[in-house]
Parts: sequence; C-alpha cells; structure tokens
Amino acid sequence: MPEQPAFWRMYRDGFEGKQVEVVLRKWRRQRSLPQNSWYWSCIVMGLATETGHTSQEIHEALKHRFLSRIEGKLEITRSTADLTTAEFSEYCERCRVLAAEMGLSITNPGEYE
Repeated sequence: MPEQPAFWRMYRDGFEGKQVEVVLRKWRRQRSLPQNSWYWSCIVMGLATETGHTSQEIHEALKHRFLSRIEGKLEITRSTADLTTAEFSEYCERCRVLAAEMGLSITNPGEYE
C-alpha cells in the first residue's frame, strides 16, 4: 500500500542514481470511463451524425465552445481528460443543451448502456 513507508522506500530505491521530479497536488476525481463513453457515444456521435462532421471535429468544436478561455494573448482550451467528474458533468450538460437547441435529443446518462 502506498501509505506504508516500506512501499515508498522500495519505490524511491528504484530511482537511485537518476534525476527525479516529484509532484504533489490535491487529489481530485477525474471524469469516469462511463461518463466519457456516454459523451462520445451519445453526444459526440449524435451531433456528428446530425451535422455530417467527424466525431473529432465535433469534439474539438465542443471543447472550443465550452472549455476555452483567453489568457493574455493566448486562447487556452482544456482537455476533457483533465476535468473532474463534476466539471465533466457540467460540460456534458452544456453540450446537451446545445444539441437540444439544434433539435437533437440526447439520451440521458442513466439510459445509456
């Protein structure tokens, strides 16, 4: 178990003589695999079928619309892989609203298998 000092000593010893980088940050739950699967299968593919665009084009357009911000002179777009489960749920809901505005009904996450 990672909480045990012996684990950390064994792990540390594997890097002996090598340069290492240690990153410590607050843990947060990232989007789940079922969330991601539903997003790609229902939202992205639904919009791709409706518009004739590829799934990758739809994904990039949705990210740009809902996950972009301006920092100085740069436009930064977050990756959906970096979103927490709550952030990803909010993002998906915004995508569903956009789809509804286009006349497309997206299956609810609980109805998707």
